[in-house]
Amino acid sequence: MAPLVRRALALALTALVLYGVAPAVGDVLGAWPKVRDLHPWWLAAMVAFEIASLWCLWELQALSIGTHDRVAVATSQLAGGALGRVIPGGAATAAATQYSMLSAADVPRGASATGLAAATVLQIAGLCVLPILALPAMIIGLGIPRTLFEVGALALGLFVTMFAVGIVVARSEQILRWCGRTARDISCRLPRVTPLRADLPDRLVAHRDEVRERLGDRLLYASGAAVGRWMFDLLALVTALIAVGAHPPFSLVLLAFVAAQLLAQIPVTPGGIGVVEAGLTATLALAGVRGGDAALATLAYRLVSYWLMLPAGLVAWLVHRRRLALATSSA
Repeated sequence: MAPLVRRALALALTALVLYGVAPAVGDVLGAWPKVRDLHPWWLAAMVAFEIASLWCLWELQALSIGTHDRVAVATSQLAGGALGRVIPGGAATAAATQYSMLSAADVPRGASATGLAAATVLQIAGLCVLPILALPAMIIGLGIPRTLFEVGALALGLFVTMFAVGIVVARSEQILRWCGRTARDISCRLPRVTPLRADLPDRLVAHRDEVRERLGDRLLYASGAAVGRWMFDLLALVTALIAVGAHPPFSLVLLAFVAAQLLAQIPVTPGGIGVVEAGLTATLALAGVRGGDAALATLAYRLVSYWLMLPAGLVAWLVHRRRLALATSSA
């Protein structure tokens, strides 16, 4: 009975949240007819950036697990991710689905569990690096690019900077502990927020050491993949803003992107649907993007980063089943 009660409460909470963000979601969906007016090459660029982001994620997971079966990693991640996008609080289900599919593909269970955990730690670390870049971007007055060439230059600069900052933080125990203490102290001052654990600095160092031991000489390559995973996703949002003709300060867009990724982790709605749309539209508006443009850019970004992942996950599951059938028949 208890599981049924928990599921009912989860569904009720999801419905309540969706009801609360319904006006903002309605504004975003109301921009759907305008998507057809966007130039096709910008949409194609957004899809390309999302594919590059996924490829980096697959490389990160494959390196962390220690497997050469990239197809198994890609299909399991896509199928698990799609499932997590349609189930409230589906992150755990997505992880369990990927783990099960990797096991069915003869990837060792122990390597899958520890490897996926290490990949998650590196992803979180990569996301935490992004806000650090907002200050220098604000100081130099960096704006949103206007051409694909400028987007490429921005991508190169972002990658080099993020990678350098990440390596410095990862190799310096003092800086890592300072980041932990700062995050803990800030959480203690925020109203209605559960303070982070007092031993957070020690836990960060311990996780760093575990990942370093797990990856060994693959750490640098995995760190680059973790940086690329977020960088290309951010570029998809930047491209959406270019497509609608908006050019706000890049520092504010960077912070809006990080906020959207954090909102996506809220387990009350599948994949943060509704919550992300409302939050991203609002933060882009605060960044100086007009309301209609913010809604259209949000819709275009979520189209390639959320909705297209659902059919991709179904195709990945079918490919996975086909591979298992061929392996069984040839055995």
